[in-house]
Amino acid sequence: MSRSGGIEEEWERRERSGLEIEKKAVVENDNSSSKEASTEKAFENEIVPSWKEQLTFRAFLASAVLSVAFCFIVMKLSLTTGIIPSLNVAAGLLGFFFIRVYSFALQKFGLLKQPFSRQENTVIQTAVVAASGIAFSSGYGSYILGMMPKIASQAEDGNTVNNMKPLSLGWMYGFVFAVSFVGLFSIVPLRKIMIIDYKLTYPSGTATAFLINSFHTSKGAKLAKKQVNKLFEWFSMSFLWAFFQWFFTSSDGCGFSSFPTFGLQAFNKRLYFDFSATYVGVGMICPYIVNVSLLVGAILSWLIMWPLIEQKKGIWYAADISGIFISIAMILGDGLFHVVCMLITTGWSLMRQYKKRDSSSVVAIAGDQPSSDSTHDREESYDDQRRKDMFLKDQIPMWVAGLGYVSLSAISIVAVPQIFHQIKWYHILVSYIIAPILAFCNSYGCGLTDWSLASTYGKIAIFIIGSWVGLHGGGIVAGLVACGVMMSIVSTASDLMQDFKTGYLTLASPRAMFCSQVMGTALGCLIAPAVFWFYYKSYPTLGEVDGSFPAPYGLMYRGIAILGVEGTSSLPRHCVELSVGFFCIAIALNIVTLLLEKYDKKWRLHRFVPRAMCMAIPFYLGGYFAIDMCIGSLILYLWRWKNKAGADALAPAVASGMICGDSLWGIPAAILSLANVNPPLCMKFLPASANAKVDAFLNG
Repeated sequence: MSRSGGIEEEWERRERSGLEIEKKAVVENDNSSSKEASTEKAFENEIVPSWKEQLTFRAFLASAVLSVAFCFIVMKLSLTTGIIPSLNVAAGLLGFFFIRVYSFALQKFGLLKQPFSRQENTVIQTAVVAASGIAFSSGYGSYILGMMPKIASQAEDGNTVNNMKPLSLGWMYGFVFAVSFVGLFSIVPLRKIMIIDYKLTYPSGTATAFLINSFHTSKGAKLAKKQVNKLFEWFSMSFLWAFFQWFFTSSDGCGFSSFPTFGLQAFNKRLYFDFSATYVGVGMICPYIVNVSLLVGAILSWLIMWPLIEQKKGIWYAADISGIFISIAMILGDGLFHVVCMLITTGWSLMRQYKKRDSSSVVAIAGDQPSSDSTHDREESYDDQRRKDMFLKDQIPMWVAGLGYVSLSAISIVAVPQIFHQIKWYHILVSYIIAPILAFCNSYGCGLTDWSLASTYGKIAIFIIGSWVGLHGGGIVAGLVACGVMMSIVSTASDLMQDFKTGYLTLASPRAMFCSQVMGTALGCLIAPAVFWFYYKSYPTLGEVDGSFPAPYGLMYRGIAILGVEGTSSLPRHCVELSVGFFCIAIALNIVTLLLEKYDKKWRLHRFVPRAMCMAIPFYLGGYFAIDMCIGSLILYLWRWKNKAGADALAPAVASGMICGDSLWGIPAAILSLANVNPPLCMKFLPASANAKVDAFLNG
């Protein structure tokens, strides 16, 4: 999923992608000479269906079925580690496979009226990713969870009735419907400027288009069939492995997930391999440096820092308290750095555009040189001209965008304060006045660099609205609500522009793309709250750090809200010094990475600098999932060493199958739990001395 959205958007967009090969190929193709084969000439004999024909019943059916499955996957990941890999490959593949099977069945009975087009494939992929993006961006693993009393009790400060909100399916549905659609209209008027005039690359959207275009050629269809077979093969094995593990988990602390791989002392420091196919699959999709950074963070915190801090317990504070604030400091430092960099990059690029608006320069990824006039003219001779013609054919009227934004904002301004009395209508109004500017900055920057900083803008909203309302007025809840409002608008705007880029390159109608985004958003609003409620009711320990679903970002977002309303005076002794130190470390790591990227072209040492955002997560949660993900990286490395072409083609499908199978086992497992059907066995590991005492007790 290129958009939604998973650990945090700041590094998700930048680091995780199952489409790195396609991205590189697309960027290289954009900068190549006219000798490259034309993409559109391969499809010149195909009739492009109208925008209404692209929005078929079978596309809606496929989107609905896949959206349910993907929402379960994303929700599980959000409630465990918060690390969401790119699922675009799986969405594109499964959409392709679903319609191929559906069309084949209809053709057998002579009922097939319309062939499956790449435009229809684009519509399905867009809707599925939009729906699963709601499962992440709607905050069920972060700001919404941060309001619940269980999370509030862990944070200790701000535990007043006015600063908590008991969860209810009714108000969650009302909130997600009130805020999720506004962002769709905030950036629509700028689609021509972004895509055609500025020619922004939007690497994830471009890579997705590259993937879909390849599916619909004869060679691409054969590869897609192999990828689908691998996906389902590993889906089956992963699902059966999760089913097998279930038999040994009759109570907490039982089963393979509690296997002390490196000994009991390491296990007590949360360093072990927990046999999770999900995290191994995630590790295969995420870049190596992400997984290594997670492991570095786990070692630094649980093997070095926390033992030292534990010695100060009673004098300073416990390690479990320190972890959350150090994580917050690193996240804020990393996010702030990238907001500043993005604003500078955006301003500089806009200045260049203004100066060269009369020339034929092409805006590519920041730092790329524009192509020559002659090359530009040759490129425009067929592909670009055809894409422009189709992109400008089905316009979305300006008045529709304006009326949609104003009317939906008005509904949200009225509805949200009815759900959360802590926030007032004028707080929401200010957010919606500022949001289009931030949406433009985020969308433009995302087009340049593929980074979305939506959650950072959300954290800024927490500080502004939280401090405005104050602690006694319910500023913690108000700040978290404002975060949701801002994140929804800014994230949706960049997502939509990514989709427009995909549609531009696959000749999908902008009107069809907009409708598919609306359809996917509506599906997400219907499915995501129900899926979360399913997990919430099935697992009473949800939100507890030692439970199956610790949801670490719930406590982190509440901690940020507490800082917003109370300031640093509420923090334990020496917490400010440690937090400021790690805030500076996060910025320093980013500066070092930036300098190495710019000046070290030979050794490319920036690839080995740990990422601050990734290091922050294990400080609170532990390193077990980091070990799983590093094993995923090791598998991918060995596979590429043996057969690079095969690994590049099939690894994303294998990883997606592992994630899907293991995650979807959560559905029958939760149903069995609700039906009071418990696993028959408990596999638990004890020290030899404790085991001897247990044996003596049982024999006595």
